[in-house]
Amino acid sequence: MKTKYIAPILMGCCLITTNSSHAKGAIESLTGSNINDTQALKNLGIEFGGWAAVGITYASHNGDHNKNAPISFNDRVNEVMLNQLNLYVEKAVNTKGNDWDIGGRVDFMFGTDADNTQASGWDNQIMDEEFSNYDVAFPQAYVEIYAPFGNGVTAKLGHFYTNIGYEVVPAPDNFFYSHAYTMLYAEPFTHSGALLSYQVNDNISISGGAVTGWDNFDENGGDWSFLGGASWTSNDEKTALAVSLITGENGDDSVDKNTTMYSVVLSHDINDKLHYVLQHDLGTTEDGAAAGDNSDWYGINQYLTYDINDTLAAGLRAEWFSDSDGRISGSYGANYYAVSVGVNYTPASWIKFRPEVRYDWADTNGAGSAYDGGNENDQVAVSMDMILTF
Repeated sequence: MKTKYIAPILMGCCLITTNSSHAKGAIESLTGSNINDTQALKNLGIEFGGWAAVGITYASHNGDHNKNAPISFNDRVNEVMLNQLNLYVEKAVNTKGNDWDIGGRVDFMFGTDADNTQASGWDNQIMDEEFSNYDVAFPQAYVEIYAPFGNGVTAKLGHFYTNIGYEVVPAPDNFFYSHAYTMLYAEPFTHSGALLSYQVNDNISISGGAVTGWDNFDENGGDWSFLGGASWTSNDEKTALAVSLITGENGDDSVDKNTTMYSVVLSHDINDKLHYVLQHDLGTTEDGAAAGDNSDWYGINQYLTYDINDTLAAGLRAEWFSDSDGRISGSYGANYYAVSVGVNYTPASWIKFRPEVRYDWADTNGAGSAYDGGNENDQVAVSMDMILTF
């Protein structure tokens, strides 16, 4: 995951979050008590936490279907959505010193986003039917082991979020409420397997491991993919570059089908307040539905954020996503473009508002219409969510 806007930190192949574990949550702020301050949990090194994200989207179309497709996560219009009620328990692994250490984390999610982050053979065994548009998921359940070899090797074993790309599933760790097409359609959400990370020096880290494809737990268990990458951070920590890759059979039970994609994320602090991120993704699938059925997709995202003061930040995101083989629509290819403008307002450490205006359009070459249930090729959406951190 990632640290955003202020001094991004690259670890392995992704931006990792410092999250809000050092900031007061709503319970502590309102009651003065924090379960994590109890001596028993401190002795065990265990932390409980979570957040709730609630949002609403209005679009320029007024169809009765109330769908915001092909945009997902905030995929309903004119409806208040509990996107994420996420609870977690974590024992952070100590990656310093010369001693072995073991930790881990489990996340439980309820909400409209849970269906998007389920893994085949894992979450769908827990709850077979949706409650309206709501579902449950366990997007993370892993053990982490630190071995003091060289500069230290960290092994993550189990089910965990991907280290690919810039935007992530957890709502508190993104600037915008809505997501880029690359995050929604070009990248995996979760993996199951093992991932090893090694800090080469103060500037460079590498990672590599084996996973059961994209968003897959144990279906077609013989199909494995390589997941890995490398990252570099400048001495002043103002510039960082991460390259991540996944390649393999992707849980499709076919030795002939191969899916490969990479993501490159460059971040730079222009100054103490102004921050820039450039992301490029490219993916290919060989022998998809049948021999010779090949497809590819690629795109470029750019982010510019500005910290106005301690409680207010403004952001701009621009994206081009080429989907010539119909990965999004399932039938026709198109070039998708999107521009989002928004702010983050954090009046207290435990609450954040993310209003956003987004314009989307698609060049479908007359093959079909992308928005409003297939009636329009562009749309304007106004949305906002509220994130409450426990």
